This record gives sequence, C-alpha cells and structure tokens, in this order.
Amino acid sequence: MLFEDEEVLAFHDIAPRAPVHVLVIPRKHIVSLADARPEDALLLGKLLLAVQRVARETGVASAFRVVANCGAGAGQSVFHLHFHVLAGRRLAWPPG
Repeated sequence: MLFEDEEVLAFHDIAPRAPVHVLVIPRKHIVSLADARPEDALLLGKLLLAVQRVARETGVASAFRVVANCGAGAGQSVFHLHFHVLAGRRLAWPPG
C-alpha cells in the first residue's frame, strides 16, 4: 500500500502498463466517474490530491498521466471508480 486514509487507498497495479502504475481509489463505492454525484465533490478532490501525492512519492511528479476509464466501452474492467497514475516512460498520444 502506498497511501491509505479513511477515504482513499493507493497501491501498485498488479498488471502495470508503465514503470510506475498506481491505482488511487475511494473506499466509498462509486461505479465510475460518470456515476459520481454532487455530494461526492469533496471526495473527488481528495482523490486527485492523493494522485498528486502518489506522483511526488514515486518520484514522477514532473511527468505523469492520470486515467479514469468510464464504462466497458472505454476499457473499464473493474466497476469501482479508480484513477490510474502512469509514468516512468514516454507515454504516447493519443492513448487509444
């Protein structure tokens, strides 16, 4: 576990797609970013600050990508909101 508090967890992805590949997730179940509600605004902000913290603590704060897949058609395979933090190599654009 890279980071954990009462609302957020951050840990290494079990099938990394980059040298640094961390997942940042809320403890609260939200299916995807598309399903977040206005009352989740504070939690969403905390998730993004956790992304920032993970980037700093893994030494990639100067260059990283954040991805949230929303729905099966976009590549979501785990239906619990999570952000991928990817870094450590040159990342192509467009990503798809």
